[in-house]
Amino acid sequence: MKKEIALIGNPNSGKTSLFNQLTGSNQRVGNWPGVTVEKKSGWLKQDKEILLQDLPGIYSLSPYSPDETVARHYLLQDQPDMILNVLDATNLERNLYLTLQLVELGLPMVIALNMNDQLVAAGKSIQIDHLSHLLGHPVVAISALKKTGLTQLVKALRQPLSAQSSLFFPEYDPQLEAAVVQVQEVLPDSLSERHKRFYALRCLEGDALVMDQLDLPEEAVTIIQEIASILEKIYQDEIDAILINQRYQAIERMATAVQSQGETIVALSDRIDRVVTNRWLGLPIFALVMWLVYFFSIQTIGTMGTDWVNDILFGELVPNWVQAGLTTWGIEEWLQALVLDGIVAGCGAILGFVPQIFVLFFCLGLLEDIGYMSRVAFVMDRLFRRFGLSGKSFIPMLISTGCGVPGVMASRTIENEADRKITIMTATFMPCSAKLPIISLVAGAFFPNNPWIAPSAYFLGMGAIILSGIGLKKTKQLSGQASPFIMELPNYHLPVLLNTVRYASSKAWSFIKRAGSIIFVTNLFIWFTSSYNWSLESVETEASILASLGNLLAPLFSPLGFGNWRASIAALTGLLAKETVISTFGVLYRLGETSESNPDLWTNLQADYTALSAYSFLVFNLLCAPCFAAIGAIHREMGQAKWTWIAISYQTGLAYLISFVIFQFGQVLLYQEPLRLSSYLALAILALLLFFLFRRPQEQIPHLTVHSMPKGDASCRHSS
Repeated sequence: MKKEIALIGNPNSGKTSLFNQLTGSNQRVGNWPGVTVEKKSGWLKQDKEILLQDLPGIYSLSPYSPDETVARHYLLQDQPDMILNVLDATNLERNLYLTLQLVELGLPMVIALNMNDQLVAAGKSIQIDHLSHLLGHPVVAISALKKTGLTQLVKALRQPLSAQSSLFFPEYDPQLEAAVVQVQEVLPDSLSERHKRFYALRCLEGDALVMDQLDLPEEAVTIIQEIASILEKIYQDEIDAILINQRYQAIERMATAVQSQGETIVALSDRIDRVVTNRWLGLPIFALVMWLVYFFSIQTIGTMGTDWVNDILFGELVPNWVQAGLTTWGIEEWLQALVLDGIVAGCGAILGFVPQIFVLFFCLGLLEDIGYMSRVAFVMDRLFRRFGLSGKSFIPMLISTGCGVPGVMASRTIENEADRKITIMTATFMPCSAKLPIISLVAGAFFPNNPWIAPSAYFLGMGAIILSGIGLKKTKQLSGQASPFIMELPNYHLPVLLNTVRYASSKAWSFIKRAGSIIFVTNLFIWFTSSYNWSLESVETEASILASLGNLLAPLFSPLGFGNWRASIAALTGLLAKETVISTFGVLYRLGETSESNPDLWTNLQADYTALSAYSFLVFNLLCAPCFAAIGAIHREMGQAKWTWIAISYQTGLAYLISFVIFQFGQVLLYQEPLRLSSYLALAILALLLFFLFRRPQEQIPHLTVHSMPKGDASCRHSS
């Protein structure tokens, strides 16, 4: 008989790691919050009748953010047969708040006390049996990372739970307990006994979603409001604060009863944090780290692998093998040209960047695994909140360095609707893996001895995000206070190289799959339209269908410095997938296999563009509307076609204006060109952008960033 189990826990409690171990799935595991942004499913390896649903990491069942709404809606509406609640053993008190709410829900539950190995290493222990007795549910100590305790956990999941354990509730103060009983009496009889307590507590809190779901009569709502008012008078506090305090009092009693404290010492994580999160050193250290990441991936290690793939694999071996096979089979010359110049050359140009992408994400994966990336969000919060955003917006932006689609989806963790929309509109400014080939090509062809060009793309994207946050936060539709930023800073730990290799490999494989699908089709289209005219006659590229289309677009990009029809077509195909920009150049220049170090490609590009116009081309492609897949994600998250078009228009418009200003000013400052009308127009645009930035800002409130200590207690750090 099929059993459906909901896997739920706080962010960074090891929930997704445990999901991977139990199901054999390969979901992304990161040592920072926000990795899971929607529920994922997987069958238990030991029992194909048990389906695990991996829900987003949440701190409570109060729906303050979209991901919390997803989790709670699933628990209340879809009704899983059981809950698997994952707790971080090193932060027991913080994790137990969600656990108590799940206990109130009344569903059968098994509690996995994860990271037990770290607890033991810190000289602490938890009395598992006693904690299980206090909560009324089975508790199993495990370590998803070390793969310990998993056999006992699977055994607990496969055993049916008794009705007694599923109806256990922790008791609060007598006045509150009496009020809960009174509210339960006015709830619909259709509710099961195990759900009535949860709904009663939610109704007391004035939870609008629950009240609407129950469709209570006006008389019942009035009675509940009167009971809540009486409680507020008794406790001299707001009703939601009363319930929160009651839960934390129960948590404190439990933690005191089951925990044994080890020797209090300053953990290594905190000693490191004193340096990397320092208000003066944090940003310079981050800049240095990202420079090293791009230096290794583009300038040195990654380039060596790319050179071999381009020069040997796709420069000699594959084309020679394919041509020999086509000749042996007697294939027509035009079809050979299609295969060699269209498919092999186009896809080979993209696949040549796989080593660089692998090295880039291997480095980023290491940083995530050791726990540094969550510190970056903490450091960036100090900067972001001065411009109307919180550090929470940085997490989707950092995820976007891999791909804009999950980056946009990760905005669900942001409670404030205005902040969420701004994040969606700006997250794809970060250079994703698809933009890496463009960065590498421009850096190699025009700036071979400048190691700062590639990192500048990263900082340009971040600058566009920050400045956009300033301006957009001052608009009427997106104004308001920045949402508070509360997140856990996990302990540093040594990276698991297998996980990091798997992560980098998945990114490289995703890149390869795109090269074999949409890029393959795009290359065929480009080859055909660049080889034939409207009468379907074989012609030179300059007289082709594609050239005529490109010439229509060229005047639009001429003020940006790349008013060449080839660049116009390349920028247009970039909307399908940014990777196609390089393969488009390879096909249009009839160069066969191309790479960022190909002298023939360099010669052709340098004949058509200056270094300034090439950098302008790079800037435009970095900031303009993302690929169709990311645009689809924007539409899903915005929920409205209107806001989707606003986001696309803003991104493309800003990219055009920034590229225009860079090129026009660069002509005057770098090439001593005389001032023209376009120069004054660029100055006017710059003045308009500055006005957009420096209008009177909205007043903002200070907020806190919570740093979870490795010993289970939490201290607050003000991010100012």
